[in-house]
Amino acid sequence: MDIFDRIKKDEGGPLGQYRKKAHGYFMFPKLEGPIQPYMTFQGQQMLAWTFNNYLGLANHPEVREADAKAAAKWGLAYPMGARMMSGHTSLHEQLERELADFEKKEDAFLFNFGYQGMISTIDALLNRRDVVVYDSEAHACIMDGLRLHMGQRIVYPHNNLEKCEHALERATRLTGESGGGILLITEGVYGMTGALGFLDQIVSLKKKYNFRILIDDAHGFGVMGENGRGTSEHFGVMDEVDLYFGAFAKTMAGIGGFVAGPADIINYLRYNLRSQIYAKSLPMAMVEGLLKRLDMVRNRPELREQLWTVTRALQDGLRKRGFDIGAAQACVTPVFLKGELAEATNILIDLREHYKIFCSVVVYPVVPKGVIMYRLIPTAMHNLEHVEYTLNAFEEIHRKLDAGAYKGQEIQNKAII
Repeated sequence: MDIFDRIKKDEGGPLGQYRKKAHGYFMFPKLEGPIQPYMTFQGQQMLAWTFNNYLGLANHPEVREADAKAAAKWGLAYPMGARMMSGHTSLHEQLERELADFEKKEDAFLFNFGYQGMISTIDALLNRRDVVVYDSEAHACIMDGLRLHMGQRIVYPHNNLEKCEHALERATRLTGESGGGILLITEGVYGMTGALGFLDQIVSLKKKYNFRILIDDAHGFGVMGENGRGTSEHFGVMDEVDLYFGAFAKTMAGIGGFVAGPADIINYLRYNLRSQIYAKSLPMAMVEGLLKRLDMVRNRPELREQLWTVTRALQDGLRKRGFDIGAAQACVTPVFLKGELAEATNILIDLREHYKIFCSVVVYPVVPKGVIMYRLIPTAMHNLEHVEYTLNAFEEIHRKLDAGAYKGQEIQNKAII
């Protein structure tokens, strides 16, 4: 069959099948205006709980000023080329040194894009003799990296220590035959549910098994731990985590990412990460802006305090009102309800058009059939009035759901095509 004919027959895949009814509303919505608690959607002001702008740096006046000055000074093109060829600068090196120091590692290496950086890191670290062990709820960038691995892959059920140990036992047997090593990949904070990877328990298994740990802490960097150094600091295992991956698209409100670890390993990655060797380096304006953001992460603890004040109020309030928020311990806050796809979308319409609340909805196959998950992301920009309004709105919606107000046979057509 012709490739294009097959794609047309499949109607766009698991997400694209809903495009004709969802585009521009449920998917690819346009939130307009400065990034702040209230933004505009289809001409209406919405209370937005949908950004990973945890510390509120995206629209912070000091960050905006630093970005504007850097863009005026450098433009957006410099430096041209990949780091290895012509895109290397002293400021890139400075940012790497400061990130390594912040994470208490010997060295760090920048990524021009976090997703690609994780894929290339996995690809560069492993050969066909190695075995990789990973959590069943690993992020898509980890899964795409694992697709490149020609050796054995062993998955364990999410945050299940017993199954994780069984996976390490099996990996030890396999590498005993192959002569390879073992890499365990976990996340610090799981971005859909706010659950934490059980880093302290994984680290304890190093006493019994010989393996290396790579953590994806995209949602933990700048947020978790006393000083914002991430989930490894939160658990007190910074020294035991071999490689630390952080992203700039969340707390740092930018683009790109980094990996930090032993100097010899980082130097190896510096010369072997294909997504960085064969792609343009981070623009200088972004690098200068990231230096400013990192300074604020280090020296503005009041931003993190405000974030956690809002997070605790939201999560405690939901629990007190009888809502299921799963295993959330980080800022990402899921709200689980019982219902079908049509009910999920009808609730979302009510949230946006009646309550003027903008958040994301997640349905099967990401969550089991019959489960609806709404994802709320508190930030330091929000306040307790925003929390109280949202709690009251969800309480009303829960009553309506129980009364059958949102039942329907299919998704309403809200597409803007």
